[in-house]
Amino acid sequence: MLDLGNQRTPRAACLQRDVDFVGARRASPAYVSPLRSVTFVWFAALLVLCLASPALAQPSPLTAPLLATSSTELDRIILYDLNDGRRDLRFDARLHYVWGFSPDGCRVIVTLGERGGVSRLYSARLDGEDLRPLVQFADLSANDWSVWEPMVNPADGRIAFTWFRRERPPGEDPRETTHIAWVAQEGGAPQLYSVSGDEHTPIWSPSGTWLAYVAYNRRIPGPDIFSTVPPTEAAIGTPVPDDEMVNEADLWVISADGTLKYRLTAFPVGSVSAPRWSPDSTLISFVYSPTIANDTYWLIGNADAAIATQLSFEWALAVESTWQPDGRAFLATLRDFQGVSENRLWRMPLVGNADSDAIQYPLDPALRFIDYPRYSPDGRYLALRSEYRLVVIDTQTNTPRFIDESAPGNTPPVWSPLGFTGESACPAG
Repeated sequence: MLDLGNQRTPRAACLQRDVDFVGARRASPAYVSPLRSVTFVWFAALLVLCLASPALAQPSPLTAPLLATSSTELDRIILYDLNDGRRDLRFDARLHYVWGFSPDGCRVIVTLGERGGVSRLYSARLDGEDLRPLVQFADLSANDWSVWEPMVNPADGRIAFTWFRRERPPGEDPRETTHIAWVAQEGGAPQLYSVSGDEHTPIWSPSGTWLAYVAYNRRIPGPDIFSTVPPTEAAIGTPVPDDEMVNEADLWVISADGTLKYRLTAFPVGSVSAPRWSPDSTLISFVYSPTIANDTYWLIGNADAAIATQLSFEWALAVESTWQPDGRAFLATLRDFQGVSENRLWRMPLVGNADSDAIQYPLDPALRFIDYPRYSPDGRYLALRSEYRLVVIDTQTNTPRFIDESAPGNTPPVWSPLGFTGESACPAG
């Protein structure tokens, strides 16, 4: 629901003031019965006056585009429009994460979770009403499954997510698996996209026809970080304890209808992370790390047996990235890159060597320690975090604007979809 803190709407305050007044008169020793009719006539007149002013009780409708983010304390969702509108949504005492909007922009997609415990998926109207649980699953106890990283398909609204499950076979140790699953935007029983049991970070293509994610596999470590044990040696060797195995990820793609699935990368060592689609849904940028925090950027076409192209070669720390709306480059937040220790935003070209060819963007000295760049769907604005402050840059003027400096945060901003024209156009009720 809409969180007004200790405030009451003008209508609520008006009604409560009148109720308090009448109650006080009744409790007063000076109260005289013949005045009862006068009191109630006066109260009724004020009640009609209050009810005749519905605009006093309602917050101003939010306009397009919207930015959603979570508070620093994760105790609420904050909605901003670029006309200085702000609204706080607080549903209960759980941790609040906002992940996106419904395709029409009229509902927010959130997870509410216990600290260190399970997390559940919901949608709600922009006024905070009609909070709906979206995943129905009764095959496991409530503490043995959880939802994370929900992503809304821009075409049909289905929601893909990372689904954690803990099964407890009789007489055996619990088995924990993580799958990519989905539900329709109205909610329902989860359907599986992946079955191997260690998959994460689903992300839809802009067309809505493809879903990329990373899947982990265990391997026997070799004599150094660039080596793995050959399969023949692994077959004849002694078993390797689980705690000595290495768990590393590659990139997979599946069609929205689930009929076509293929593995895009097959690095012998190291892990792939952070896949990001190009605007035309034909390319995927990703981070490849031969070891933890030693990151390089790569590019691959969305086709079975495609060959990946390396864009950066010097190890750095990759934080986040997003594609430019024209698809000619993508922006990446990198630390310890090109001799710059703090995390800055870099424009990564699709050809050449980014170690020398990437340039800082935007060139504004006021923006430091940048994270979570996100373009608006029309490409007009770029939202990001700068030293935890939310910033919106008008790409036509390259002018940064700090949004609500009183509420810094450390979660990504999320834009409303292109079809959203404002809260006034959303269905009522």
